[in-house]
Parts: sequence; C-alpha cells; structure tokens
Amino acid sequence: MTDGPVTDGPVTDGAQRGNGEAREAELATLVAEHNASLTEVARAARDRAEAAGTLVWDPFDPAWARDPYPVYAALRETNPVHRSPFGFWVFTRHADCLAMLRDKRASSDGRNIDATDFPAMRDREFIEGTGAGEMLAEMAPFIFRDPPDHTRLRGLVQKAFTPRVVEGLRPRVEEICNELMDSALERGECDLVGDFAYPLPVQVIVEMLGVPAEDHEQFRVWSNALARGLDPDFLLPPEAVQERLAGILSFVQYFASLIEQRRAHPGDDLLSRLIQAEEQGDVLTQGELLSTCILLLVAGHETSVNLIAGGALALMEHPEQLARFRDDAGVRRSGIEEMLRYVGPVQLTGRVALEPIEVGGVVVGPGEFSMLLIGSANRDPEAFSDPDTFDVGRADNNHLGLGFGIHHCLGAALARLEAQVALATLVQRARVLEPATDELSYKENIVLRGLSALPVQLAG
Repeated sequence: MTDGPVTDGPVTDGAQRGNGEAREAELATLVAEHNASLTEVARAARDRAEAAGTLVWDPFDPAWARDPYPVYAALRETNPVHRSPFGFWVFTRHADCLAMLRDKRASSDGRNIDATDFPAMRDREFIEGTGAGEMLAEMAPFIFRDPPDHTRLRGLVQKAFTPRVVEGLRPRVEEICNELMDSALERGECDLVGDFAYPLPVQVIVEMLGVPAEDHEQFRVWSNALARGLDPDFLLPPEAVQERLAGILSFVQYFASLIEQRRAHPGDDLLSRLIQAEEQGDVLTQGELLSTCILLLVAGHETSVNLIAGGALALMEHPEQLARFRDDAGVRRSGIEEMLRYVGPVQLTGRVALEPIEVGGVVVGPGEFSMLLIGSANRDPEAFSDPDTFDVGRADNNHLGLGFGIHHCLGAALARLEAQVALATLVQRARVLEPATDELSYKENIVLRGLSALPVQLAG
C-alpha cells in the first residue's frame, strides 16, 4: 500500500478518471515487467548460493509459504544474518530485529534507500521517468514515513485507538461476535475466515470511519487486493501490482466523494474528526487523508483477521490449550499474546539505515535496506523457552508481533480486544469445534500472513 494516485478533490469528472486509469495501467505494466525480470535474476542468485552450500531467505520458496517456521529455524542456525539475492540485509534473530526496530537511525521510508546497492530499487528507477514519483510519495501511509511527518499523521489518528476508547467498543464487538456465531451455529458449519474472522474487524473499522452500511460489502474485493500492497513492491507478482493499483484507485474515488460529504455534513466518526483536524491547521493534505483512510481500512482489519483465524487454528490443533483458554479467564490476555507470537500475523518488516548501524555482527551502511523477519524472531530460542510450543499461559513473552518503538501497531489495543472477544466467544459458544479439512490454504501475502479459508464444523 505504498503506491497510489493523488487527487486534489473528489474524482467525479469522467476525463480526469479516464486519465487516472490510463496512468495506473501504464505504471502497472511497467512495474510488472520489471518485477518479473527481477524475480528471475534473484532466483538464479539464490540457486547459486544453495549450490555453494549457503542457505538464504527466499520469499518465493514454496516451503516458506507453506510453513515458514522450519525455514526460519534453519536460517537462524546456519545463516542468521546475510545478504539476500535481492541485495538487502536479512535478520532472523530476536535480538537483531529488536535492535534495528528501536534504533532511531533506522528509517521506515523507502525513499531513503540507496538504489546503487539495491538492484530491486535500481531496476525501478524508471518509475521516476513516468511522472509518478510525486504521486507515489504523497500517498505513502504514515507507517512508511519518519518523524516529523510520521509523528504528525499518527498523532491525528491515535486518539481513536487509545485503550480507554477501544475498551468502550467492547459491547459492540461482543454484539457482532454473537450475531456471527448465531448464524454459524444454526448452520453447524462455517468458514472461520470469511464468516467470522473477516466480518468482525471490518464491521468495527467501517463503523468507526463512518462508512455507510450499504457500502460495507464492497470493501471486501478492494481490501483483498490492497492487503498485498503492504508487501514490498519488488516482491509482488505482476497480477498483484495491477490488482493493487486498481484497488487503490477505487478506494480513492470512493473516499474522495465520502470526504466531500463529511465536509458538508460532519458526523461523530473518525473520518469527520480527521477532516476537522485538517481544517484546524494540522496540515493534513488530501493525499494524506486518503492514504490514512485506506491504511486504517486495510491494515486496520487484516492483522485482526489473521490473528483470529490463526489463533482459532492453533487452539484446535492444541485441544488442551483450547480447553484452558475456554475455561480459565485468567489466560485470555496471555493467550492472545501467545497467538501474536506463535501465529505471526505480521511476518516481516523493513528498515533503511540513515547512518552506519552495527547489528548482528555486521555494519548496515547508510541507504542500505534490511528485512527483519519478525516471524523468525518470535520463535528464537535465545528469546523464548520452548519457542515452538503453543502455551496460552506463557508469562515471559516479549514478542515483536505488533512491532516495536514509534511504529508499534497503531491499532494494537483494538486488535487485542477483537481477538480476545472473538476467540472467547467462539470457544465458549461452540463446545464442539473441529476443522472440516486437512488441506489448509494461505493467502499469497508475504508481510501479512494468514489463512485464506478455515472451514470448520461446530455445535453448541
């Protein structure tokens, strides 16, 4: 979700919309061609490394996509810090990832990457020649920005996600969960992703933003495409680039119109408050307002979806932990923290060194990009006892599942509340809860890993 068009107002003019779509199609084609070439080069480099007896991280490896944790274990053991065939640094250990996340010299803004040492970015320099550079930069969400822009933009939104405000949402979250469970129990079967884990956080966030009820379902198609937009551009296949750009355009057109409605008729919702903040001189541009709305809708629900569905699967795979989570309210909070560690809804994140940073026995130079494998860090035996054991009562749990430092997940309190209520409601109301398939399927997303479906049979 780092790319997207910028508009100066509502997109209502047919010619303007046509030009925007043509521009997006041209950019998508260019990106797709370069990504396909880059993938071939990177795969060849990986094969050469393996032939020489060196294990490197490959995000396109089917074994990693199917089950990343054995791959992480092998990397931590044999090659915990290394250069990827793509040109960036890879860190797999908890201590190294934490050190980079907390270092103020590590930037979240991809524009700080030195393309001369990073083939993926060097190959993408053509984008600047398309006239899209400024357009892409302004639509970058605040999670991909540094202070002071990050501080200003996050500050405008974070008041809506304080623990006190989030706790006030508990009755509504419980109401939605029970409505979803009523339907599932009546049928005796459901897809825990599509019928339970997805509808809950989407319903909550669209209500917070003030999106009209009749438009809620439309967001499913758009958000599925945009969720992959949080993956690094250079790791996206051609079709994902095209779908992402189309989804962004649809979102921008929709929200530009909704913003104009809220300007004329403010409501008691987050979107109205963001607009009012802009008008009070907090310098929130139209592009920033649009990108923030998209970020809240996509990132604001996708982590919760993956956490709820993945947590439910972990409970079903460990019946003794399911029974404990169901019967002992004292482990509900620790159980969610364990799911954030064990399930890994967020698998990785990236940072760019602004100055030389010594970490993990290497020096990351200015402009060099580092991939932090959070999913691996959360299974590091140096940081967790019995890291591959799922324990809802785990006490010492300094996981990095929701990030760390100034970029710690803005919606962390909401994600925790939704997962706690959803999973407690699920296991308490469904005394019988069993997977209806042995063939699990995961989304193709790299950053936000999650099940694409989880059919179950259930009964009260």
